[in-house]
Amino acid sequence: MSTQHPTADPAAGAAVKAADRAHVFHSWSAQGLIDPLAVAGAEGSYFWDYDGNRYLDFSCQLVNTNIGHQHPKVVAAIQEQAARMCTIAPGFAVDVRSEAARLVAERTPGDLDKIFFTNGGAEAVENAVRMARLHTGRPKVLSAYRSYHGATAAAINLTGDPRRWPSDTASAGVVHFWAPFLYRSPFHSGSEQQECERALAHLENTIVFEGPATVAAIILETVPGTAGIMVPPPGYLAGVREICDRYGIVFVLDEVMAGFGRTGRWFAADHFGVTPDLLTFAKGVNSGYVPLGGVAISAEIAATFDERPYPGGLTYSGHPLACASAVATINAMAEEGIVENAARIGEQVLGPGLRELAERHPSVGEVRGMGVFWAVELVKDRATREPLVPYNAAGEANAPMGAFAAACKKAGLWPFVNMNRTHVVPPCTVTEEEAKEGLAILDEALTVADGFTV
Repeated sequence: MSTQHPTADPAAGAAVKAADRAHVFHSWSAQGLIDPLAVAGAEGSYFWDYDGNRYLDFSCQLVNTNIGHQHPKVVAAIQEQAARMCTIAPGFAVDVRSEAARLVAERTPGDLDKIFFTNGGAEAVENAVRMARLHTGRPKVLSAYRSYHGATAAAINLTGDPRRWPSDTASAGVVHFWAPFLYRSPFHSGSEQQECERALAHLENTIVFEGPATVAAIILETVPGTAGIMVPPPGYLAGVREICDRYGIVFVLDEVMAGFGRTGRWFAADHFGVTPDLLTFAKGVNSGYVPLGGVAISAEIAATFDERPYPGGLTYSGHPLACASAVATINAMAEEGIVENAARIGEQVLGPGLRELAERHPSVGEVRGMGVFWAVELVKDRATREPLVPYNAAGEANAPMGAFAAACKKAGLWPFVNMNRTHVVPPCTVTEEEAKEGLAILDEALTVADGFTV
């Protein structure tokens, strides 16, 4: 059961909930059907409600609190910056903005040494696409099904999951293609090598039939996040890089979720030895303590705007409080070996632990991931791989996943559940003991999911 926290205050929680329901309009929700948890506080890998129930945060909120909740060095940096200078316009040179850019550029692959700051990941994608189109003079952008790139105008059209559907204009210059995913291969592949080869052939055919001279960019999540944490097979990203070079297409990697330690490296691209032309980031750059995102830009694309003004900007681009928190976050991650911890926990605890659960639970079809970035695919039938709930299920059709999630929460773990999957995405700071605590709760909750198998 969930651990009791000493700061229980149900009356205060009821007041918070009442004010929320009266005035807050929530994202991605039917407003009359939701019952948001009133959160009283958070620290490290945990948060708690006003009734005193404590939850192990295996969702990292929205897979962004990579450094955990309330890291003292980051909190102190925000406080110090607020006392010194809360805000200044983007056109000025400011110490924390310059230092945040330097620290990001120091860690990005290749020559991605110029940083354009945004307020978050969606705006980073918007600006990356704008840069690619202006650099190439071409209109189209290719993106994968089973992807998420944000909820703003271009980003939502690039997205390859059902959240796009209500906002899809069908005129945004976006073409979707299938990226590799061996467990549910659209190419009927029998091996990772086949999946890689067939996915690359499919991508190139798509480009050829769309007209290479019309394609500005290909954007891929280095390791897709919300869509299922499908680690690309060896050679795939290098193959995309080669195709982009051959056709003069800008290669954009979206590292909003996968970056800053999540996969056990500073950037997921580091696992694959690939350098994109543009790289988007947000979330883990400062664990969401203050909104911040950005685009890391190659020398060639940056040079496009040496004499030509870049037609984009944001009032809060490179906001001092956000940049101060990024400087503190990146330095703390380096000093405390947090990226290395994520890699170790993935290799020694989460990977082996989840594979062991898969052996014992018939509801687990596949386990995949790296670092502290894992997906557990839940199925009705292992033999047919039928998902535990249908694609984009809602209401009663989604009841099995709802029951699984409820079991997690009742036992004191807050899960990240999407469609027929639960994602295991604790902070990069998670300890071995906390990771094992989470695995034990998942073991219990998977027994509930097992009850829906054939």
